[in-house]
Amino acid sequence: MTGELLPGDRELLLRLLRIPTIGPLEAGHGEPPAELWRAQCEYADAAAGIGLRVVRHACAGQEHTAGPAVPLAVREAAAEPGFLDLQPSLVLRLGPKLPPASTVMFNVHLDTVAGLEPVGFDGFRFTGRGAIDAKGPAVALLAGIRAAAAAEPALGRDVAVLVQAVSGEEGGAMGTIGTRPLLDQGFYGRLNVFCEPTGLRYLTSATASMTACVRVRGQGAIDDRPGAGHNATVLLGSLARHFALTLDDADPAGALCVAGLHTGDRHNRVYGSGRLLLNLSYASSAAGARLAERVEQAFGTGLAEFGARFAGSAQFGRTAAEAAEITSLEWHKRGLPCLSGHDPALEALLTEHAGVAPWPAGEPAFTCDAIWMDGRPGAFTVILGPGALDKNNAHAEGEFAELAELDAFATAVTGLLTGFARAHRKEAR
Repeated sequence: MTGELLPGDRELLLRLLRIPTIGPLEAGHGEPPAELWRAQCEYADAAAGIGLRVVRHACAGQEHTAGPAVPLAVREAAAEPGFLDLQPSLVLRLGPKLPPASTVMFNVHLDTVAGLEPVGFDGFRFTGRGAIDAKGPAVALLAGIRAAAAAEPALGRDVAVLVQAVSGEEGGAMGTIGTRPLLDQGFYGRLNVFCEPTGLRYLTSATASMTACVRVRGQGAIDDRPGAGHNATVLLGSLARHFALTLDDADPAGALCVAGLHTGDRHNRVYGSGRLLLNLSYASSAAGARLAERVEQAFGTGLAEFGARFAGSAQFGRTAAEAAEITSLEWHKRGLPCLSGHDPALEALLTEHAGVAPWPAGEPAFTCDAIWMDGRPGAFTVILGPGALDKNNAHAEGEFAELAELDAFATAVTGLLTGFARAHRKEAR
């Protein structure tokens, strides 16, 4: 039996697309508040029709916003009243509570990036914010579970199915207030599928990233006497160049992004303060630790190089002499884990029963909430979903999901679950 979206599924997806669920870290001025409670209740009501019941529907607590692995943006926003209250996460279960070895878990996020899009369906294509990332996959997931449960009586009896419908995925929250608390409470299984657009190819790894901020806090000056102050623009520009040259090949499996540099917008003054942001991805936790050390080393050598280059300069001498005093390196995000693993038996199941191919070896992985499955005992994790982030305009204008690709994902879910249940039955004999 193959999974496909029935008329009721299509109506559910259109309802979800019309509910604004922009993550609070994404929301800009004038955008509607996130209605994630409402969206998750709609989803839970639909899931109840195929036997999935709610086992948890709550928000993260303040205890989940502490620690260096929690991005600074989350730590700061969590201090604001209502921030956590707007971002619940939902857990559904088909069948009784069973050990992880007898459980398959699916994770999908219902929060979206900013920028509402027109919602529609022309018979072939859904449009709207979240169509592919990830409300469309969320609805297709239910269609796949429904078909699997109808085809395989062991599902919901001998094999449990968990569905996490989370908040806190977008906006740089990195799953710290959505997915991670659920996993820490044991809501995962032997096989865990994170529903992200992968072109229906399963990916067994996920990168992580760290964000460093170089901040200058000096004294500005008037343009008629520029040498009287600290020139944060020249200092940060020099450091940006130094980071680019020094860290360009720091991790071949990751990427260096020399990001925003800001000191000011006027032409007639010297800005004494400013900041430079670096974002660096890495493919293993060990590589991340080495990369953080290299960033800190490059910061020191960059300051020394600037001081030597501009020592005695009429315009920049004071900046050079006092650079170390007015410049600091602070981490907005670091210490996030990476995901990497293999399980030949479950990978064969994905290929033979779900009909999905592995992610191409030469194509780089990406970051998603699956990183929090790192180190979970007795668990294998893949990232799998319909469409592609770039092809389907996720995070961009004109986001869409083709009905055919959602049907294909639903069918893959059906094959995966029936295959898992049959393999589980053989192991139990």
